[in-house]
Amino acid sequence: MDQSTFKNTVFILKDKLYRFAKSMLKNEEDAFDLVQEMLLKFWQNRDELSKVNNIEAYAMRCVRNEIVNKSRHAKVVQLFQNQLFERVQDAEYPAMTKEIILKLINDLPEKQKAVIHLRDVEEYEIAEIKEVLGMEENAIRSNLMRARNKVKFELQKIFDYEKGQINRIGR
Repeated sequence: MDQSTFKNTVFILKDKLYRFAKSMLKNEEDAFDLVQEMLLKFWQNRDELSKVNNIEAYAMRCVRNEIVNKSRHAKVVQLFQNQLFERVQDAEYPAMTKEIILKLINDLPEKQKAVIHLRDVEEYEIAEIKEVLGMEENAIRSNLMRARNKVKFELQKIFDYEKGQINRIGR
């Protein structure tokens, strides 16, 4: 598919895709960004688009799927952050939990540190981390799981120690 064909078949859908994304996301900037990302993906895969029968339906479905994926990702990130930071609210735990977590991340082996930083701090997608680090997706997921578990384990040790100290003083 050449540039003019792409412009006449895909790019003309940008306004319709934007309105659809905006109706689902309820945020103009997020909708605009998402449509721009999708148009870029469509351009990069323009040769495969010529095989699609109904480009408009395909593009709308891609936008919807991307919104669902981003929504799921946001929920997973929020759940993980809640698990790590839920104890900050509790007075019996250290007041500097965030700094402790960042220190624990910095103490990880290089691959784990890079993966957890890019994924949980910078909020990169797995595919983006793959491009940045040149690692396989399975290796990224494995290193991410190990890093999270290590941080969680070390943080729990600190919390348990602090709780023991508080209980010992309280007696």
